[in-house]
Amino acid sequence: QVQVVESGGGLVQPGGSLRLSCVVSGDILKIYDIKWYRQAPGNERELVATVSNDGHTDYADSVKGRFTISRDDAQNTAYLQMNSLKPEDTAVYRCYAQVLITTFNWYWGQGTQVTVSS
Repeated sequence: QVQVVESGGGLVQPGGSLRLSCVVSGDILKIYDIKWYRQAPGNERELVATVSNDGHTDYADSVKGRFTISRDDAQNTAYLQMNSLKPEDTAVYRCYAQVLITTFNWYWGQGTQVTVSS
């Protein structure tokens, strides 16, 4: 059984910052790639950022230079530091983790709401 739990969302003014956390727990052998997705009402799901188990990162063009993804493997946790937030960043942010138990599987978290508004 694997659980993926996000936290850290909230209401922030334009230009502000938030840090999201994604904790992966359960009978885990190893965590490989971790991704952050977001989806706003009426929009398609968007891949925001990825961090691989060797630390390689990748970002959507819309967040490059503003968002930073990182991970702490000792804590089975990934982070998404979001700076210079814009109203168009408003969405539910969900974590998606590739986990090895006996086989590889991907697991979703329930999501955390980020609202950027004055």
